[in-house]
Amino acid sequence: MQTGITTLSAVQLSAAIHQRQISCVSVMEAYLERIGRINPMINALIYLRPARELLEEARACDRELADGQSRGWMHGMPQAVKDLAEVKGLPCSWGSPLFPGYVSPVDSIHVARVRAAGAIFIGKTNTPEFGLGSHTRNPVHGATRNPHDPARSAGGSSGGAAAALAARLLPVADGSDMMGSLRNPAGFNNVYGFRPSFGRVPNGKSPDLFFSQLGINGPMGRTVADMARLLETQAGYDPVDPLSLADEDLALRGAANLTGRKVAWLGDLGGYLPFEPGVLEVCRKALDVLSAMGCEVVEATPPFDFAKLWECWLTLRSFSVTHGLRGFYEKPEARAKLNAQMHYELELALGKSAEDIHTASVVRTRWHAAMRRMFETYDFLILPSAQVFPFDVNLPWPGEIAGRTMDTYHRWMEVVIGPALAGLPVAAVPAGFGAGGLPAGVQLIGPPRADRQTLEFALAYEEAAGIETGGLEL
Repeated sequence: MQTGITTLSAVQLSAAIHQRQISCVSVMEAYLERIGRINPMINALIYLRPARELLEEARACDRELADGQSRGWMHGMPQAVKDLAEVKGLPCSWGSPLFPGYVSPVDSIHVARVRAAGAIFIGKTNTPEFGLGSHTRNPVHGATRNPHDPARSAGGSSGGAAAALAARLLPVADGSDMMGSLRNPAGFNNVYGFRPSFGRVPNGKSPDLFFSQLGINGPMGRTVADMARLLETQAGYDPVDPLSLADEDLALRGAANLTGRKVAWLGDLGGYLPFEPGVLEVCRKALDVLSAMGCEVVEATPPFDFAKLWECWLTLRSFSVTHGLRGFYEKPEARAKLNAQMHYELELALGKSAEDIHTASVVRTRWHAAMRRMFETYDFLILPSAQVFPFDVNLPWPGEIAGRTMDTYHRWMEVVIGPALAGLPVAAVPAGFGAGGLPAGVQLIGPPRADRQTLEFALAYEEAAGIETGGLEL
C-alpha cells in the first residue's frame, strides 16, 4: 500500500486513511516526493508550503484519528487550490503581477468547505492571468506543461489542477469554469472535470454577485466518483451568495442505466465550428461506447443563429470578467501590467451600453429556451470539449484552425459557450488519444439542474470506456 499511495483514487485514499491502513504522514510523504520529482517538469503547483509544516499537520491528523476523531472524508489529504480562489494564509496572485506579496485573509466559500472536510492545503495550482484564455501561463509563475507531452499546453484556466491530477501530484482538485476552464483542461490532460449547474457551488468573492452568472467553481478528478465526492463538499446554499441553489442530495446512486437513452451528438454544430483534423474522430470513439451501452445516438444541431450566440457571449463575458479591474485600466502604470486578453475584454466592455447588455441577455434567454426544447427530445447532449489537441506551450493561443483564422484570443474555444450560457451541468470525460498520442475529450451535457443524473451518466460511460487516467510515469 505504501508504495502505491499516489495511484489510489481520492475515495480509496480516504478509506485507507480512515481504516488506518496508511498514515496521513505516509500520504503526505508520498505526494511530496512525487511533487519534488515531477512538478519542476510541468509547473502545475505553485506557492508550495514547507515540507516540515505539512508533515507536522499530517502528524496532527494521525493523532486525531488515533483518538477516534475525523474532520471529514478528506482528513489528512493534500490539496492545492486554483490560484483564482483564496486560501487563508496563502498567497494569491490571480496570475497577475498587480498583487505582489498579497496573502489571503480568509478562505473562499468552497475552500472553507474543503478545509472543514479535513484537507491539508499544500499550495495552489497555476492558472492563466485572471483566468483568461484556455492556456495556463502567466508572467508571475510561467507556463504549466502537459504531462502527456511537456512541449504542449495543459489547457486552462484550470490547467494547473488538471496537470497535477494527470501526473498524480494531487488526489483530487478544484477548479472553476466560465469558458470551459474545467472542461478543456480535462480533455487536454485525460482526466475528468465537472461544470455544475449555475448556483450549485456558491460564489462569495465577486463584488457583483447578482451579475456574476457565467463562471462557477467545481471539481476535477481522475475518476467520476472522486469528482462527485468533491462536488458534494463544495456544493450547497450559502446566504452570502443570493443565487446559490438550495442544498440537495448529490451522492451517486450508481452508474445510470443507459439502455434506450436518446443522446444528441452536436459535433461541429452543423459545420459552424472548425476543428483540428483528428479531433472529431477521437471524440466519436465516445459515441461508439455509448452506442454499445444501448444509447440511441443521433446527430442533431440546435436550430439557432450561432453567430448571434457568439456576439451575446462576447458582450456578457466582457461585462462579467472586467468587474473590479477598470480602476487598474485607468492608471497607466497598472494598465501596462494587464495582459492582452484583459485589454481586449476591458476595451470591449467599455464600448458596450446597457442596451447592448440587455440585448445579449435576451439572446441568452432564447438560447436557454432552445436547450430546453432539445431536452424534450434527448436525455443528454454531447459536444467535444475542445476544437484542437493540446498545442505548443509557447504559443499564446491557436491563431488558426483548419485554415480558419481565429479573430479573438478565445475563439478557438467557442465549442464550450453553449452549456455555460444555459447554466447546464456538464461532465467533461476522456474520449481517447489522437494519432500523435495527445488526448481529447467530450462534454456530456445534462438537463437543467440535473447534476447527479449527469454524473451518473458519466459514471456509466467511465465504466464502459475503461480509459486509464493518471497512469503517467514521468
